[in-house]
Amino acid sequence: MATASWVTCSLLFSPLNKSSTRLKLLNPNTPLRSSYGTRSIAIKSMAVQEDDKRTSDESMSIDNLRGFVDLNVGKWTGSFHQFDGDGNLLHKIDTRLSASSYGEDELISLNQSLYIKQATSATSVADEEEEEAEWVEYKIKETNMFTVDKYQQIGFFPKERAFSLRYQTAGMLDTTLRQGVLGEDDTGEESPRFLRLPSRRPALVCENCLYSNQTDRRARAFHIMDPKGVLEMLIVFLEERGLENLVHPVLDDSQGDGERITPFLGTWKGRSITKRSGVYGSTLSEADTVAVLDINDQGQVVQDISSTSDVKNVTTNVHWVGEMSKNLITFAEGYQMTLLPGGMYMGCPCDVAKSVAELKSFHLEFCWLESSGSRQRLVRTYDHEGLAVSSTYFSETKV
Repeated sequence: MATASWVTCSLLFSPLNKSSTRLKLLNPNTPLRSSYGTRSIAIKSMAVQEDDKRTSDESMSIDNLRGFVDLNVGKWTGSFHQFDGDGNLLHKIDTRLSASSYGEDELISLNQSLYIKQATSATSVADEEEEEAEWVEYKIKETNMFTVDKYQQIGFFPKERAFSLRYQTAGMLDTTLRQGVLGEDDTGEESPRFLRLPSRRPALVCENCLYSNQTDRRARAFHIMDPKGVLEMLIVFLEERGLENLVHPVLDDSQGDGERITPFLGTWKGRSITKRSGVYGSTLSEADTVAVLDINDQGQVVQDISSTSDVKNVTTNVHWVGEMSKNLITFAEGYQMTLLPGGMYMGCPCDVAKSVAELKSFHLEFCWLESSGSRQRLVRTYDHEGLAVSSTYFSETKV
């Protein structure tokens, strides 16, 4: 029978007692074995399981990254819409996006170039022949295994074709506005009188992207919070993929103030899936959901949401009451919902800084109602330090 070798050391437990107690510590160079060798087999088995788990996680993350890249690759024709926090359209700019990939497995990367239709120069001579529109290229930072996990903190839903991303700056959006509104007359001023630009150091820039279930179209919605944590502006890219598509899609703005809420009223039932942020994207929970939006006799907006988890079969309920002013709904709990054209709304805290100061988590929401009876929602949740911890995708139908 094999025996383990030992080393000894002395530890003095009490200064009053000069005698020492000797502890026997296992020599780290000696393999762990019992009389029948079962201990070594168990440890070897655990090591193999850890290796298998690590390999599985790495494969899963590579598959997720490849799926994300494939979902974005292509030629996209779109329109950039800028709204203020009240849902008023400030600017609309025609855009094109070209996305391609290179590399394989963990080295795969996504390269994207945004082309912005440049505004007509204010200094151009009126009687000059109208020239073909000029497009300014903006190269978006490369996306790879490192950036999606560390910087963008991706929340990705491959089957549902949806994702959330974090941006450290609003440089792309700033450039789009400058080139699309000012054109070559951009003087580099920080705040031109007629143009609202995002802060140079926004507190938060979040993109939530939902893909159409009917066509090869998508909506990319951006929340931009100013340095104080208050909503600064909302941005929506509406894009369609395909080489033959030459028409820039636009949001339907036929509804007047106070009418944008109508399609969302009623009871919506569906499913939700919550995933941890990061390229590994492990699923945290799935649930059945019921959301009710109504207007009471006092003209207040009432929202009731219930969620029943699959695992513990526990139901949570949320009841909010808010006031509506044109296209802005403000709830007493410090949350606001901006109604946008095209069957969309975007929600966020009225004051992110207050949530952080009170050590409260918060969330940003984007909803796209593509038809009268079905909608998708994407919710990005942040902890009390302002770090993205999870994303939740909802698929709901009206009942």
